[in-house]
Amino acid sequence: MMNLGSLSLTTTVKSSKPMVSLSFWIPYFTHWGQSLLVCGSAPGLGSGNVKKGLLLKPSQQEDQLIWSGSVSVPPGFSCDYCYYVVDDLKNVLRSEFGMKRKLVVSETLTGGESVQLRDLWQSGDQALPFRSAFKDVIFRNTGDVEVEKPLGGFENKSDQDDSVVVQFKICCPDVGQGTSVYVLGTSGKLGKWKVENGLRLKYVGDSTWEGDCLIPKADSPIKYRYCKVAKEGNIGLESGGNRELSLHSTSSKQEYIVMSDGLFREMPWRGAGVAVPMFSVRSEDDVGVGEFLDLKLLVDWSVDSGLHLVQLLPVNDTSVHKMWWDSYPYSSLSVFALHPLYLRVQALSESLPEEIKDEIQKAKKLLDKNDVDYEATMETKLSIAKKIFDLEKDQTLNSSSFQKFFSENEGWLKPYAAFCFLRDFFETSDHSQWGTFSDYTDTKLEKLTSKDSLHYDTICFHYYIQYHLHVQLSEASEYARKRGVVLKGDLPIGVDRNSVDTWVNRNLFRMNTSTGAPPDYFDKNGQNWGFPTYNWEEMSKDNYGWWRARLTQMGKYFTAYRIDHILGFFRIWELPAHAMTGLVGKFRPSIPLSQEELEKEGIWDFDRLSKPYVQRKFLEEKFGDFWPFIASNFLNETQKDFYEFKEDCNTEKKIAAKLKSLAAKSLLLEDEDKVRRDVFDILRNVVLIRDPEDARKFYPRFNIEDTSSFQDLDDHSKNVLKRLYYDYYFHRQEDLWRKNALKTLPALLNSSNMLACGEDLGLVPACVHPVMKELALVGLRIQRMPSESDVEFGIPSNYDYMTVCAPSCHDCSTLRAWWEEEEERRQRYFKEVIGVDEIPPSQCVPEITHFILRQHVEAPSMWAIFPLQDMLALKEEYTARPAKEETINDPTNPKHYWRYRVHVTLDSLMKDIDLKSTIKNLVAGSGRSVPVSGEDDNNKKGVIANGSTKPNP
Repeated sequence: MMNLGSLSLTTTVKSSKPMVSLSFWIPYFTHWGQSLLVCGSAPGLGSGNVKKGLLLKPSQQEDQLIWSGSVSVPPGFSCDYCYYVVDDLKNVLRSEFGMKRKLVVSETLTGGESVQLRDLWQSGDQALPFRSAFKDVIFRNTGDVEVEKPLGGFENKSDQDDSVVVQFKICCPDVGQGTSVYVLGTSGKLGKWKVENGLRLKYVGDSTWEGDCLIPKADSPIKYRYCKVAKEGNIGLESGGNRELSLHSTSSKQEYIVMSDGLFREMPWRGAGVAVPMFSVRSEDDVGVGEFLDLKLLVDWSVDSGLHLVQLLPVNDTSVHKMWWDSYPYSSLSVFALHPLYLRVQALSESLPEEIKDEIQKAKKLLDKNDVDYEATMETKLSIAKKIFDLEKDQTLNSSSFQKFFSENEGWLKPYAAFCFLRDFFETSDHSQWGTFSDYTDTKLEKLTSKDSLHYDTICFHYYIQYHLHVQLSEASEYARKRGVVLKGDLPIGVDRNSVDTWVNRNLFRMNTSTGAPPDYFDKNGQNWGFPTYNWEEMSKDNYGWWRARLTQMGKYFTAYRIDHILGFFRIWELPAHAMTGLVGKFRPSIPLSQEELEKEGIWDFDRLSKPYVQRKFLEEKFGDFWPFIASNFLNETQKDFYEFKEDCNTEKKIAAKLKSLAAKSLLLEDEDKVRRDVFDILRNVVLIRDPEDARKFYPRFNIEDTSSFQDLDDHSKNVLKRLYYDYYFHRQEDLWRKNALKTLPALLNSSNMLACGEDLGLVPACVHPVMKELALVGLRIQRMPSESDVEFGIPSNYDYMTVCAPSCHDCSTLRAWWEEEEERRQRYFKEVIGVDEIPPSQCVPEITHFILRQHVEAPSMWAIFPLQDMLALKEEYTARPAKEETINDPTNPKHYWRYRVHVTLDSLMKDIDLKSTIKNLVAGSGRSVPVSGEDDNNKKGVIANGSTKPNP
């Protein structure tokens, strides 16, 4: 802990008025070498510069470590402030979450008084009610409560030496009109636990209630709690133990104490939602695919079904290849632009010509297929939109609403439009093939988007499409908010290497690498997503401005979001750009094994360990009689029965290209895919991966014990490498990864007001969940993918509150398909989870679905979010379609066609009262919140569960 003996703890704000002694007081346990500091917007508190903030002094008071310090300020003084944990050099180690605290010293003070601010550290979970999902959607009615008094003003005066004015302040985010907030306690001034005599607080805005009273020092210590009283008289006393207030001061000054008590303690809010990709939605109005305006109908269905949330997959433009490969929603062409696929063309104009109306009707019938026809739908929509654009471009582009949209989005919109034009002109998105336009500059952009250019109409067409997408998604988003439904988006971890973002901001990406994932639940061979990895060092130079801009843009439409592969913000699985699979990678950042470290352990032959270990016996085992063909085409013999790869096929991409060439010449007599997998296995038969940037650093290959290269080593080398392998993957990186996440993630979380959820499935380092808890990130729990290594099936009743629970997700088979896939697993689940020692039904009948969904809604998790397919399985009539056809993604197939469409329209689901009632009863019966609408909204918000008015002191 820092030695504060030589530091002054009193800083003076210059003023000719009599001063008020303002002191800060906060309990917080620090580690050695850490101190607490308060920094505010006023000069005496550092003017926003933490280095100039006020260091606080620690003192032990019973079982608490209290940090305190003071400044002198004039009456009427105001500023924002927050607390920081700092090291000896005042470098910030940790900061509070949520909004900055607002400080107002009452103008009714005359000077000479003492005002003590008794605060509590604002942790991440304390900030959750102020995220837009809650503040603007679920608890939106609190914003309708009228402000009764200004913040910080005292209504009582400390004019008695034996008494103190105490102002109680509490945050109650879920309070409707007609509900009052009281403080009850042991002091007579707090009603001696009787509501009728308690202290009624007044609303001061931002979900905060405060009120003050003159309390005799003789009443100390005082036990108290807050309670809500509905207009019907129902009383809701906050949960947990009593709060305590000690009036231990002997000051001769008139004393005022402000008790900032954080959040009203009550049963944690829990809700449920539905997850469905935008492209999977089907309605009577869409053209071949779900559209943004369909969300309004989905919101209506969700409200009727008791669901507070609609979760989508990414909706950004992915038009890189201009073919069905672009159906992959996580490979963004632009992280800002919306996908034209989701445009409702008939909403582009209120006066469509009859021939265009006819064309739209024909397209609706033609594209109303079992699955999405990506290419035909895109071509049709853009063709129709272009005809409407030609008719109305002047009217639209000159409108005030378009001009406003353009001015607010020009920074990304112009590069996006220019990129789309160049992609089509050069017939490729690979900007390295664009000649002089390969290197982006602002000057070139202005030339490309100039009104004088011959292709300006084409540029404007892309503006036009994005404008209407914005209008349509905004309309749906606002509709969801008003109906009390959270719209949850998805933030992909990567961008396509041939994207607007890598063209404009190439320095932010490591273009010679690819991102992926090591072997996990989804793919036992690892995954290679092909995205370039991020240059975090470069991104940090402007405090991650690119990320902050992404989240700001996303926050225009969504009130919650899912961070895809949140582990990537701790470390990313990095592969060389020439890799096609995801097995032979390394983590970035990570602490490698140095050559010196290995030599000390008796490991010397680095070429043997880091180059493919190829023997004739391996080739014979894998290829049989076909091995001589493989050896002659791909390998050179270095010594008898030992081989190395030829220069023209020493990477996976080179091998794939050579195999394709051999197949084209009809020289390949075996199955090309099988041969490629087998040759890849030989190429990946290494123990160590040499760092391409430093030849004296190495990384252990994932699952080294599975390689014949490892099995052929002596016992000493095996034992050493096995120990270093486990150290690399499970121990030595933890502190590095924790620090990396605490640098990057707060920048994202602070750049928008959305509720953040993190996809934390797979190989999860030990540091991940503590960091997510510290940052109040909501995790994900899928029952078939338990985070515990010693169980096969997760137990929803054991999940933490800060989680989303679900029986399946878009990256795995649906509940029905999973149930029907494997008989032995189905029997184990039936016995271990359902508790029935009988032969289970081979089909996932509605009774099974109901049991599993009930398990999840009854879990402690904040959210239970179900894929729409799993909800439809509650009713037999919706299970006629083969379960496998309802799978959204196959993670083992890098070229999977994302095209699943729900086989029933939302219009039909709206008419199914039985299904909606079944889902709503499940949700409500579990104690989860259900959305209400109209007049019932305010009435139900005012009803509070009955509770005792007098707790045990």
